[in-house]
Amino acid sequence: MLDENLKSQLKAYLEKVTQPVELVASLDDSAKSRELNELLQEIEALSPKISLRHDDGADVRKPSFAIRRVGTDIGVSFAGIPLGHEFTSLVLALLQVGGHPSKASQDVIEQVMSLEGDFRFETYFSLSCQNCPDVVQALNLMSVLNPHIQHVAIDGALFQDEVERREVMAVPSVFLNGQPFEQGRMSLEQIVARLDTGAEAREAEKIRAKDIFEVLVVGGGPAGAAAAIYTARKGIRTGVAAERFGGQVLDTMGIENFISVPYTEGPKLGAALEQHVLEYGVDIMNLQRAEKLVPAAAPGLLHEVQLANGASLKARTLILATGARWRQMGVPGEAEYRNKGVAYCPHCDGPLFKGKRVAVIGGGNSGVEAAIDLAGIVAHVTLVEFDSKLRADEVLQKKLRSLPNVDVVVSAQTTEIHGDNGKVNGMSYKDRNSAEVHRIPLEGVFVQIGLVPNTEWLKGDVALSPRGEIEVDARGETSVPGVFAAGDATTVPYKQIVISMGDGAKAGLSAFDFLIRHSVPDEQEAAA
Repeated sequence: MLDENLKSQLKAYLEKVTQPVELVASLDDSAKSRELNELLQEIEALSPKISLRHDDGADVRKPSFAIRRVGTDIGVSFAGIPLGHEFTSLVLALLQVGGHPSKASQDVIEQVMSLEGDFRFETYFSLSCQNCPDVVQALNLMSVLNPHIQHVAIDGALFQDEVERREVMAVPSVFLNGQPFEQGRMSLEQIVARLDTGAEAREAEKIRAKDIFEVLVVGGGPAGAAAAIYTARKGIRTGVAAERFGGQVLDTMGIENFISVPYTEGPKLGAALEQHVLEYGVDIMNLQRAEKLVPAAAPGLLHEVQLANGASLKARTLILATGARWRQMGVPGEAEYRNKGVAYCPHCDGPLFKGKRVAVIGGGNSGVEAAIDLAGIVAHVTLVEFDSKLRADEVLQKKLRSLPNVDVVVSAQTTEIHGDNGKVNGMSYKDRNSAEVHRIPLEGVFVQIGLVPNTEWLKGDVALSPRGEIEVDARGETSVPGVFAAGDATTVPYKQIVISMGDGAKAGLSAFDFLIRHSVPDEQEAAA
């Protein structure tokens, strides 16, 4: 199962195991059970502290296995073979069950350990989902830290009957005590905040007590991270308030155009960004959604950002780097069937539609790439494009045309998503040339029609373009003196990671330049 290089790396990691660990396998006669047994045997052979036994009880999913700390109730479970994106989850589970400490903050660890009640989590994942490992790893850690928390991670593609019975049509999908809990990417902090009802109020109180920032960055994607690094390196007090540190890059599967790095993945880059920012002592306030900007009354006075939890932050300069999100079609049925057949991440959710019929909406690079990826999984793909021709790069179009199970429809306006019993069963589009309406029977619709900036909260306070983008000049300055912006939320063309980073650095330098030319009156700082 594992090549020699991977075995060597894993053996080195397993030297960090300090407590004896038992792998408890539940298998049947299937090929997947034989594969899992081979994997577990290879793991057992890599460490004297790991043993393997079989318990083929009738009430357990097969193939599955538990990782248990010998002589305790501490452990996690996997139903399936956690390779692909979940191999890291397997390694971390072995280490943490084996006594190796987590890198999570001590505050969060104590918060998890103090949770009261019984929590039985089940997470459905797919091996191609880059969003799933964060959720799986967070819940695994929680089950190691708190004996009242249990977690099993389930490969949805391997347990199709179960997925259909529970109507799981997007991953990661988390169930708590048998009931739907959440879908989509979640961090450890987000999950704990959902369970700890007093967490938001405590965090708001901490934020209210913070001193004035010289630079406050709103947003934690590539632009926000670059801005924070550049300002912190100048030795000025910098804070980052982010709804989700890493931003949209966390939802990106493969990154092949980041200069000097031939290939990386979004979650890996997001983690590296956060680590780099932390090295400069930047105050990162994660899971904080900005709701209102109160601009300074005059240059040199303080700006205020009001947060969703009721707290607010004040700063001499601001850098707005709130990024963008997937654009929605806004047609009947889209919202109703979101995560019930309407999806936005083909890499994450594609495996759940194995052997089914799907549509991809959008003929740009993202849409054509999605259609190509899905064609290898599903029975049939219909690509629907509003324009009279596809807009993707020719190399992608050539690949698309070579696929036998893909149809392309152009000059087509999507008008409705249809469904029954809580699931998508078709979509309609209007031929823009003849005005004739067509209905396509299918089980899934993947929307890939571009981005919309996260700037609604800025309307009326900062000049926005007709598309809602923050208007900036060559220095990244907005219509408000002392407020700068960078990244996908701005009017800068070409929404690319490398461009966002460069603009973030520019905005950071511009904010520093502004600070050395303006000062805050002592009486205002004292009043604040």
